[in-house]
Amino acid sequence: MIIDMHTHIFPDEISAAVIDKLSHVSRTLAFTDGTLNGLKKSMDAAQINYSVILPVATNTKQVEKINSASAALNEKNFSDGIISFGCIHPDFTNYREELSRVKNYGLKGIKIHPVYQDTSLDDTKYMRILDRAAELDLIVVTHTGLDIGFPGVVRCSPQMAKNVIDTLGEFKFILAHMGGWKNWSEVLTLLASKKIYLDTSFSTGKIIPRSDSRWQEEDLKLLDAAQFMTFIKVFGADKILFGTDSPWTSPKVSIEFIKNLPLSNDDKNKILGGNAQRLLKV
Repeated sequence: MIIDMHTHIFPDEISAAVIDKLSHVSRTLAFTDGTLNGLKKSMDAAQINYSVILPVATNTKQVEKINSASAALNEKNFSDGIISFGCIHPDFTNYREELSRVKNYGLKGIKIHPVYQDTSLDDTKYMRILDRAAELDLIVVTHTGLDIGFPGVVRCSPQMAKNVIDTLGEFKFILAHMGGWKNWSEVLTLLASKKIYLDTSFSTGKIIPRSDSRWQEEDLKLLDAAQFMTFIKVFGADKILFGTDSPWTSPKVSIEFIKNLPLSNDDKNKILGGNAQRLLKV
């Protein structure tokens, strides 16, 4: 069982434009066309059983529409291994009622993105949302660490994640990008004792740049096998979830990275799908 806990798609009519824009901003290559069918094809090629789609609302007007569309997407595509989460925005006024609607739709969780939503992770506006999500037993996935498209912007540091957990206590909290993209030393020191999940999305191997981008070789490096194994020692294989950040990394390469680690087959299977299977109850 392989479950990709971190993917993105865009409506067919705008996917080409969105992929082109984000590829230029991030200076990286896309590995699919950003459509639902493109995701399904990549799943088949990499033998991925389920992919979790994580929509992001960049303004309050999008929230209800995205959540309704996510529910419809699941109804039509669950048999193909598609599981879409819902979304929320920190400025959305009726967040309590909307999160109840997310729950009643059968959506298993929500995605937040402090950088895109221009709000710090430990801001009161997020705290109240996360508290309500925990009350409803919803999974929460948040972007953590820096963002490749917003150099120098700090909205979701490991310290902020620690502040959230210290304030709200335990809940089903997934910190994307191994707990904090490019903030990995802080993740190990600040979050080691916390009962959280980390996903592997866009965090292993090397960034694959566009041919017209001028990257320094050092900046292309992500976590290597030895560094990744340190995370396993600190957090345990039970708390690591496989994710690709599709369309931004190669599923096959990401899977091979896990398979080549000096881990038992049991631990590899947990990371690639077993942990997510238990969390999602699929």
